[in-house]
Amino acid sequence: MGMWHYTKATDNRVGWGQHSGLGKKFFPVAIKNFVLLQLLFLGLFAYCFGSLYQQTEHTHNIHIAFVDYDDNGNGDAGAIGSAVRTAYESLKGDSFPTLVDAAPDAYPTPDDLRSAVCSTRYWGGLYVAANASSRLQDALGGGPPAMAYDPSNVLTLIWNEARYSTVADTAVLANVRTLVEAARVAYSRQGGTGRLSRITSPEALTVFANPWQLQQDDIQPTSQGSRAIYNTLVIILILIQEFFYLGAINGLYANLKVYQRVHPSRVMVIRFLLSLAYCLVGSLCVTGMIWAFRAGWDVGALQFGQSWMVLWLFAHLNFQVIDVFTIWLPVPYVPMALIAWVIMNVTSILLPFELSAAFYRLGYLFPSHEVYQTLLDIWSRGCNPHIHYALPILFAWWVVGCALSALGVFRRSHYAMLAEEAQAAQFSERVSTALAHEREREKKLRSRGEKGAEDEEGESTTGEGTMASSASGIDDAEEERRLSRIITHEAKEEQRLQRNLSRNCNFGPSFGVAVNDSSSDTDGGR
Repeated sequence: MGMWHYTKATDNRVGWGQHSGLGKKFFPVAIKNFVLLQLLFLGLFAYCFGSLYQQTEHTHNIHIAFVDYDDNGNGDAGAIGSAVRTAYESLKGDSFPTLVDAAPDAYPTPDDLRSAVCSTRYWGGLYVAANASSRLQDALGGGPPAMAYDPSNVLTLIWNEARYSTVADTAVLANVRTLVEAARVAYSRQGGTGRLSRITSPEALTVFANPWQLQQDDIQPTSQGSRAIYNTLVIILILIQEFFYLGAINGLYANLKVYQRVHPSRVMVIRFLLSLAYCLVGSLCVTGMIWAFRAGWDVGALQFGQSWMVLWLFAHLNFQVIDVFTIWLPVPYVPMALIAWVIMNVTSILLPFELSAAFYRLGYLFPSHEVYQTLLDIWSRGCNPHIHYALPILFAWWVVGCALSALGVFRRSHYAMLAEEAQAAQFSERVSTALAHEREREKKLRSRGEKGAEDEEGESTTGEGTMASSASGIDDAEEERRLSRIITHEAKEEQRLQRNLSRNCNFGPSFGVAVNDSSSDTDGGR
């Protein structure tokens, strides 16, 4: 099947060598949208890439507390603590986390340091166990101390892997491991307990080769593969999910003329309940998939329920916000607003703000950032305590979205009735025009008949019939052309009226839905 199969595709079309008035309308609008969309996506790309720009150089904003419980309290740091500080001085820079030297008095026990990490005061806490240097010194002397020496009871890192797990693996864990290895080299170069000449037994040599092993106190281990999309695809799909159902609802309302037939308050309540139920089930599916592929992740039923409720709130507020876009923005700008909303929301949670320029802290305004902070707090059982601002921001978005969306129902109902009245007026005008045209035609026919009766008696019947038929055919063709011009003019007026109404009110994205024709004739409120 080739192009020649579509014979009507080229009938009565303007060719390359011909001109029409379409170009004057088409090209200005096409160029305007060309420029606007290019600028929009250029800005979105710049915004997204800018948030990731020089991520490594911002690593120094990641703060890790260092507590040396091996300090004797008289200002004499242990050999291991000194080695860690020496190693940090060699590694310190913009691309390495900042090691905050905290006194043991500030965090008397490792549990106190763990609480500081849990409260997100620090991204991690590294501490040296009490008496670690003296135990290592005794072990390097050989004998029973060397055989009983435990290298895992020296340096411990406290951190929360659930907090931006893919980032924390590199920025926190990997860098601390680098620091610990560098500290081992610094320790071996120190005098006193680190001198190789003092090692006299195989056990002591083993201790010297492996003086410590970094231990982890991971508040919430999060190593499953699906963690990579918790702050990307999960959020994007939730936003798209709401958009498509909004389009389906709008299509159903348009097909059944709900805005013209049902009281706005009833429409508002039904629309609210439908969207609430849809978002409830949708968020349940999302949470269920996160749990189905958690791969041994230590989260339980309580975390499941809390995650479900937070995602439900997030999904519904996005349904309302997208609906607000479609109500109050001009039609050509709705797709632009939607894509900007998606990208800016996702960008607000791609990285922790510590690794982006300070400008990107405006991401606090977006609900995606707040829902992700709340989810991190749920998943790590309270070790991301930012819900004191995250939940109020989410509820503020939801309340404003619900209020504007409810007002939009009255707005749409108002303009739907204006459109209905305009269509009724156009139909009435068409009927009146057709009736007037028919009366005029009948009048002409009667006049023609009276004139024909006065013709000369010598004309033949056949000749008279032929002439009358010819005249009638010419008059009919002329009348059809005249009627066609009238109807075309009225159709253009109706289109103009519809465009004016659409400028005042946007009925939103609308997807075709299958509706039984007989059902459309029933009461819309049922």
